[in-house]
Parts: sequence; C-alpha cells; structure tokens
Amino acid sequence: MEAERLLEEAARRIATSKHCVALTGAGISTESGIPDFRGPKGLWRKYDPEDFTLRSFLSNPAKYWRLHLEIFAGLDRAKPNPAHFALAELERLGKLKCVITQNVDGLHQKAGSRHVVELHGNLGKARCLSCGREYPMGEVEGRVAGGENPPKCSCGGLLKPTVVFFEEPLPFEAFRKAEEEALKCDLMLVVGTSAVVYPAAELPYLAKFKFRPSSPLWFSSGLGEGKTAIIEVNMEATPLTGIADLSLFGKAGKILPRLVERVRSMLE
Repeated sequence: MEAERLLEEAARRIATSKHCVALTGAGISTESGIPDFRGPKGLWRKYDPEDFTLRSFLSNPAKYWRLHLEIFAGLDRAKPNPAHFALAELERLGKLKCVITQNVDGLHQKAGSRHVVELHGNLGKARCLSCGREYPMGEVEGRVAGGENPPKCSCGGLLKPTVVFFEEPLPFEAFRKAEEEALKCDLMLVVGTSAVVYPAAELPYLAKFKFRPSSPLWFSSGLGEGKTAIIEVNMEATPLTGIADLSLFGKAGKILPRLVERVRSMLE
C-alpha cells in the first residue's frame, strides 16, 4: 500500500538523518482535547481573533480574562497524547534533536521532551506587566473566577499570560534558536501545523532552501542548501505540501507511534 511505503520511507530518512528537528502546531494537540484555531471546529470559528490582540488586551483586560476562563481554564490538566510521546521517544533514541512548537500547552515537556523551543510562549503562567513577577496560571484563573478581574500583581500591575498575543513579536531568543535549528537540520518533521502562521511558517522553507519566502535575500549558510528533507504529518494538505518530500496524512497520534517504532527497529 502507498501509505505503508511512505511510512517506511519516512522512517528510513529519520533513521539515517544526522540532525532531525520537529516543528509542531495545534494539530498535534487536538487529540488531547485542545481545539485548534483554524480547523473546521477551530476557535476562530467561534471567537474573534481581534479579541486576542495586544491592543485589545490592554484596552479591556477584563474581557480577555473572561474569554480566557471560557476557552483555556483547566488547560494545565490536559495530558499528552501518543503523538507527543512518540516525539519524546524519538529524542530518547537520539534521532530528534529539538522540538520547535507553536503550541502553548506544555504537552511536549509533559511527555518527556527535553529540548523544546516555544515560539509562542506558554500558557502555564501569567506575568506582571509592571515588575515582571510570574504567577502559576491555575492560581490566576482561580482569582479571576473568584471575581478579581482583571487580576493584578501584588505591586498593582496588570497580569498577562506568558504567551504571544497578536501584534506582539515572537520571543527573540526562541526564534533565534528556531532559525539556528532550521539552518542546521538535515530533516524537518512538520506535524499538525496549518503552515500559514508567520513567521513560524517560514521555518520549513528556511530549512529546505536556506531562505525566507518573505525576504528577497538568500542565506549563504554553506550548510547544505536544498538537501534538507521535509516530512509532513497532517490531517490534510497545507501550503507546505508542495515542497514536502513526504506527506503522511492522518492523525498524528496514530502515524507518529508507528513511524517511531519503525525507526527504532532500523536502529537496532
């Protein structure tokens, strides 16, 4: 069967890679009960993305925190699914060097992945915009549910989740590390991302061609331009499918464990 042949070829490429990295998006966490944003049942079908801009938060933080409780309360109780555990196992096998994630749920770390770059921050904490003190998100959510809205720091400053809102730049160090890994890798495993959220969506192009689609300037990295393989795992085709060397369509929680099992057998 074609699907089996593709799975075997993907495993062979991972097993023989020297520096494999993964780029993950919301689709890897849907099987953990966390809705994605742009899918058929995504959050943006029900909520206005404008309510999650930095400008909107600063102008009406109480509105944001009401929406936060409705959408994200209890996220810390979500558990990793087989796809997260498969990537952690691939790291333990010595084949996956880094997970670059657009997700803010911390499930890669819960599954055991040690080298994780969070491009959009983490929803597990809230930070004071005045003094920088951080609070566990469960504590802050409890305060909001109890009527303290918007929640404040002990210094009186406004608390904001430690995630990247629309209109905010990505954390400099996280994106620098992601670019470094993209330039260094010889294989990028792209899992559960719509490949339309920039600048994260540029990373597979940076890995494969050593250039950003949004920039006319080509990198002259000398790191094997054009030799990096892209393996995509997704429920459906994305803008990335056209440049992917292999596309495996289906649930990540079913595909990745089978893929890793084949990699393990090839390494034995």
